[in-house]
Amino acid sequence: MPPLTFRVVLVEPLYSGNVGSVARVMKNFGFSELVLLNPCELDMPARVMSVHAYDIIETARIEFSLKDALSGSNIIVGMTGLHGKTDNKHYRMPAYSPKQLKDKLSGKGGVVSLVFGREDAGLSNEELEICDIVVNIPTSPEYPSMNLSHAVAVVLYELSDIEGGERYLADRSDVELLYEHIDEVLDDIEYKEHKEDKTKLMLQRILGRAELTGREVQTLRGVLRRIQWKLRTGEYGKSD
Repeated sequence: MPPLTFRVVLVEPLYSGNVGSVARVMKNFGFSELVLLNPCELDMPARVMSVHAYDIIETARIEFSLKDALSGSNIIVGMTGLHGKTDNKHYRMPAYSPKQLKDKLSGKGGVVSLVFGREDAGLSNEELEICDIVVNIPTSPEYPSMNLSHAVAVVLYELSDIEGGERYLADRSDVELLYEHIDEVLDDIEYKEHKEDKTKLMLQRILGRAELTGREVQTLRGVLRRIQWKLRTGEYGKSD
């Protein structure tokens, strides 16, 4: 059974020196898989700042769409420097600390993508919407903004001694089919249109935090199919 593995995904990094510094801290803590989405030019500062970790940059996968960058993931973890202050700020809630993320993923198997945003703007709401879990590093409210490589270092430090296990997480393609199935059922029950987007995202957050296995995904889809059958055959509300 595949072990628990991590990939670091940098979304549109602006400065090659930061990419080099990220590569260095990845090697410090024993991580090697780096994915760069629409990166800046990887010029001399990347080589200088990476020191003896330039091989991580040389073997990094460069992609031009977030979907391709996240391909093959079982769990997608988005990093945010901002808290949602109320439940209505649902893109950034609930946010876990890196230590809480470690606790959640311990004993699991699969590929976890750790997604870090741009140095100046972080991840957009639309990008966070794709993520199963949101992580925020607790910092001083007087100066909460962190350098990209420092944020990566904090997260990787917490995960560096994590132990995987035999509870293998569902394939991403199966999870996405589940989300599409939920969309269909919400349409079937004529869910209130003005609440639909928020409800879909909240359900995705709940299911993302549940770290579903493939069997659990298929069970949920079986329940959804049964609901649809009852609705479409006029049998809803009747006993078998």
